[in-house]
Amino acid sequence: MSEQTVESTEQSLRTEVRAWVDANWNPDASLLDWRNKLIDSGWGCAAWPEEWHGRGLSIGLGDAVDDELRKAGAVGVAKTGVRMLAAATILEHGDDMHKAKFLRRLLTGEDTWCQLFSEPGSGSDLAGLTTRADFDGENWVLNGQKVWTTSAHHAQFGMVLTRTNWDVPKHQGMTYFLIDMEQPGVEVRPLKQMNGHASFNEIFFTDAKIAPEFMLNKEGKGWKVAMTTLAHERRLSDGIRSWGRGEKGKGRIYEELKIEIASVMEPYKWYPQRAGRVDLLIERAKATGKYDDPTVRQAIAKVLMMAKAAEWTGRRVKAAHALGRPPGPEGSLGKLAGSQVARLAAQAHTLIAGNDAMLTGDDGAMGGIISEILVSTPAESIAGGTDEIQRNIIAERSLGLPKEPRTDVDRPFREVPRNTMS
Repeated sequence: MSEQTVESTEQSLRTEVRAWVDANWNPDASLLDWRNKLIDSGWGCAAWPEEWHGRGLSIGLGDAVDDELRKAGAVGVAKTGVRMLAAATILEHGDDMHKAKFLRRLLTGEDTWCQLFSEPGSGSDLAGLTTRADFDGENWVLNGQKVWTTSAHHAQFGMVLTRTNWDVPKHQGMTYFLIDMEQPGVEVRPLKQMNGHASFNEIFFTDAKIAPEFMLNKEGKGWKVAMTTLAHERRLSDGIRSWGRGEKGKGRIYEELKIEIASVMEPYKWYPQRAGRVDLLIERAKATGKYDDPTVRQAIAKVLMMAKAAEWTGRRVKAAHALGRPPGPEGSLGKLAGSQVARLAAQAHTLIAGNDAMLTGDDGAMGGIISEILVSTPAESIAGGTDEIQRNIIAERSLGLPKEPRTDVDRPFREVPRNTMS
C-alpha cells in the first residue's frame, strides 16, 4: 500500500469517526451510558478485534481514531491505571470466558485492577516468587505476600503470579491467575512513602481461593504471560505521566469523569514528580535568577538533550506499536532513558533551588513540589523493572550478549537458596 493510499485511508477513517461523534456525542449523558455506546460502536478501542469491542484496525489507525475523539472533546473509554495491562494480557492469553467477563467492564471503568507480581523476599528477581497456589481438588488456594502493588486498596480484581510447582526450574513452575480482590483471605495494607503519598500496598493471601477457570493460559506458563504484562507496562511507562488529566468541559459526563479521576487516579498524582518535572526547569531557573548561571545552564541543557533523546526513543516504540509489532527491547531502552532523565532533572532542580530543595510543604520551593521531586525520582528506576533488569534485557535481546552465569535456573526451585521460608 502506497504512502498516499495510507494517508487517504486514514483521512477517510477520521471523517467517519468525526461524523459518528457529531451524531452521538452528548456531554449531558451519563459516563457509563456514553462509554457503552462507544464500546458498541467499536470506536472505543478500534484496534481491538471486532468480536471484542473493536474494529480490527491497525494500531496506527486505532491511534488516529483516539486522536479524533480527543479533538472532538469526547470522553474515551477507561484507559487509566493498570486496567490496560490487564486488557492486553487477557486479549493475548485469555479465553472467550475471560474476555466476555472482564473486557467490557474494563473499558466502561466499572472495574479497577491491580498487578500482583513483586514480593518482599525476591526483589527484582520476579521468577524467585514464593506466593504459592495449591489445588485442593476444587479451587486453587493462595498463600503468601505481595508488595508495591499500586491501587490494590480499591481494586476489584488482580493479576497474580504464583508458584504452583516447586519441583521444576523456577521459570517453569509459575502460573498466572485473575483473582477477586474483595474475597475473604485477601488483606490489603497501604504503605506510606517517603514523599507523603500512599500509592502502594502490601497484600497478604491466607487461603484465598481461585476457581480453575480463572487461570490464564496453562499451569506452568505464568512466566510467558507475565512477560506480556511487563512488556506492555514498559511500553506504556511514558504515557503514565499524563494519566488523569481528563478532558475539560461542561456536562454530566465531565462531572462524573472528574469523580472517577479523583478516585482512580489518586495513587498516580505524584507520578509527574517521579519523572523529574523537566517541564519546570527553565521556568524555575528564570524565577530564581539562576538562568544566567553557567553551571545551571549546562545542567538544564544536559537534561533537555537527554529528554529529547528519550522522546525519540519513545517515538520508536510508538512506531513499532503502530506497525503492529509486539512489545520488544525498545521499551526497556525508553524506560532506562526515562530513569536517567529523572535523575538528571532532580540534580538540576537541586542546583536551582539550593537549600530550599530540602524544605517540604508550603515552606519549600514551589510549595514543596521540588522536594517531592527529589524523593520521588528514585521510584522511576525501580517501578516496572529496575534499571539493572532493563540493562540485562537490552544486552541480551538487542546486543546479543551472552547471559550472566546462573546457578538457579537448571535445578528444581525447591533446592534454590532464597530469602524466605516456604
